[in-house]
Amino acid sequence: MKNILCLSLIILLTHTSIELFPQQPKNKGNLRVYENEFYDEIKKASEDYFDKKEEKKKVFKVDFTGLDLPESIDKFTYYWHNDPLSQGNTGTCWSFSTTSFFESEIYRINKRKVKLSEIYTAYWEYVEKVRRFVRERGNSYVAEGSEANAVRRIWEEYGIVPAESYSSKMPGQKFHNHSKLIAEITKYLESVKERNAWNEEEVLATVKSILNYYLGTPPIKFTYEGKEYTPKEFLTKVVALNLNDYVDVISLMQGPYYKKMMYDVPDNWWKDSSYYNIPLDEYMSLIKNAIRKGYTLAVGGDVSESGIDSHFKVALVPSFDIPSEYIDENARQFRFSNGTTGDDHGIHLVGYMNKDGKDWFLIKDSGSGSFNVGDKGYYFYTEDYVKLKMVDFMVHKDAVGDLLKKFAD
Repeated sequence: MKNILCLSLIILLTHTSIELFPQQPKNKGNLRVYENEFYDEIKKASEDYFDKKEEKKKVFKVDFTGLDLPESIDKFTYYWHNDPLSQGNTGTCWSFSTTSFFESEIYRINKRKVKLSEIYTAYWEYVEKVRRFVRERGNSYVAEGSEANAVRRIWEEYGIVPAESYSSKMPGQKFHNHSKLIAEITKYLESVKERNAWNEEEVLATVKSILNYYLGTPPIKFTYEGKEYTPKEFLTKVVALNLNDYVDVISLMQGPYYKKMMYDVPDNWWKDSSYYNIPLDEYMSLIKNAIRKGYTLAVGGDVSESGIDSHFKVALVPSFDIPSEYIDENARQFRFSNGTTGDDHGIHLVGYMNKDGKDWFLIKDSGSGSFNVGDKGYYFYTEDYVKLKMVDFMVHKDAVGDLLKKFAD
């Protein structure tokens, strides 16, 4: 009798667990040559311009054949944003994604469509990186990457200009390419360190001359819609956003929840510690609620995964990585701590759809892969992917409700 009861209990628990935790479809993978046609176009244009060639490599990717995936942006609810633009061969995704985010905010708040210059912000970010490099005697990071909140900081200091006033491309150059620029700045700064030549004014003047050669000199004054502005006047009168209304939210176990923390990655080179750290479930709820209420978000995280494919335009977490029901703050922190989750890309989350009980997010992406096929400049991210691999986001403070009241400082 006891054996019969035990067997019945096992059967009952088995059926109950199946209902509580429906099994994720088991994904397969394969090895194939990495294909990214739009990046090939960028490379060819760069090779023609800079005479550089690269070899293709094989990568391990999910086999997406037969999966039920979103097919176009038409399936999503999304909010106004400017058309996607390629960042070319640069590490300026942080500026492209956050500039796009602020453009959407200008429209949401002021109902004004404005196209801003991403590289104007990057220009002055290079300058500020070098300034800190000098002041810290070479003990500071100078590269192409940065964070979303750098845009806010640079605008407050230098203002911003419309795209039409500062293209930053050399004559005959089809795509942005900062490889020669950053190589020349790096070589120069190495010589500064070797010679112990820490004259800030002289170093900044030299670096600006390098930037001006490759990007052009940023305007001091310009005309927009028949009126003349300085960059700071344009920020105040046309952009017309209160930059203090924007918050950066993060979810990592390495800092206490409901405390501000520093995002400890190289691209946060100025050691910003204003990130609001919250539990992962609340983090995901804020994203889902914000996009449903009409707010878009600038998001940062990792895109170097087998579950991302530019030809299917999706980002998902395959079962051979981790099943959906096991994605939690521990799995997220584990990957960040061991370096398999990095801070390697900034994107603009502009829409959503619900499919089979789970959210998919519409991502505007300046990276090359998003331009290969279909809706150029977009990806479709599963909520699981965002939960596991997207580390932080910026949003208007009104979108996070009473969250800020939970923070003592």
